[in-house]
Amino acid sequence: MNTKEIESLIKLLDDPDVEISSHVEDKLMSLGNEAIGFLESAWEQSFDAVLQQRIEDLIHKIQFQNVKHELELWHLSGSFDLLQGVITINKYQYPDLDEQKIINQIEGIKRDVWMQLGYDMSAVEKIKLLNHVFYSSYGFSGNTTNHQDPQNSYINQVLESKKGNQISLAVIYSIVAQKLDIPVYGVNLPQHFILAYVDESKEYDYQGGVLFYINAFNKGFIFGRKDVDSFLKQLQVKPDPQFYQPCSNTDIVQRILRNLISSYEKLGAPEKVAELKQLLEIFASTPGDVS
Repeated sequence: MNTKEIESLIKLLDDPDVEISSHVEDKLMSLGNEAIGFLESAWEQSFDAVLQQRIEDLIHKIQFQNVKHELELWHLSGSFDLLQGVITINKYQYPDLDEQKIINQIEGIKRDVWMQLGYDMSAVEKIKLLNHVFYSSYGFSGNTTNHQDPQNSYINQVLESKKGNQISLAVIYSIVAQKLDIPVYGVNLPQHFILAYVDESKEYDYQGGVLFYINAFNKGFIFGRKDVDSFLKQLQVKPDPQFYQPCSNTDIVQRILRNLISSYEKLGAPEKVAELKQLLEIFASTPGDVS
């Protein structure tokens, strides 16, 4: 479709005939990103508040369609790259996100750890170094004053503010660790999200495979299996192998989505809640990942 045809279509968006305007919207939706620049230009040239709102809604629908499609592809292709999955969720709120900036920020943290990393370091020494760079040098910390803020779940905001919730800090921490071949992975505890330092020479099981656990929300505090037992006992939750073992990348992305749903419910944003639930449904209707 050429420029004139797209511009002519956009002019029909405010047609009083609902059937025509609905058909036009469907046609523009099918054009996807190709239509966004034309829609933004039409918004700038319009003095009609109703039409401007209709254009804004249409742009959002196209961008949401893009996020949904990208998340489906990530999941169906094996969801191996956790950072890419997290960036895709980020695009829900920040569709014009600079992906490379996020990648560069992660690489910067990794480089600063790598420069001080010794191959003869023990597992604990490696984590102490990672903690020093992550919390002391970069100043990351848990957002304890506004824990329910949805911004805590968007990686671009956490990298800028250096404040996040349990899972966002753990995700950045584990991505940096894995890039350095330090075997640190997420563990999906009820009401908490922690990290496990894995002995890769062993199989994961209920008793073994994990050397120790890390609390990324509490400055990388190191603790053991008995502490997990105590935490579950406090919650009156029966111990289950999944509470002690690394979880999959899709588990992590689903948890981020659930956190966002909870945050927007508290803020009274039903449209966002409905859309995020659509993103969550992707994992219920397609095969699980193999990561």
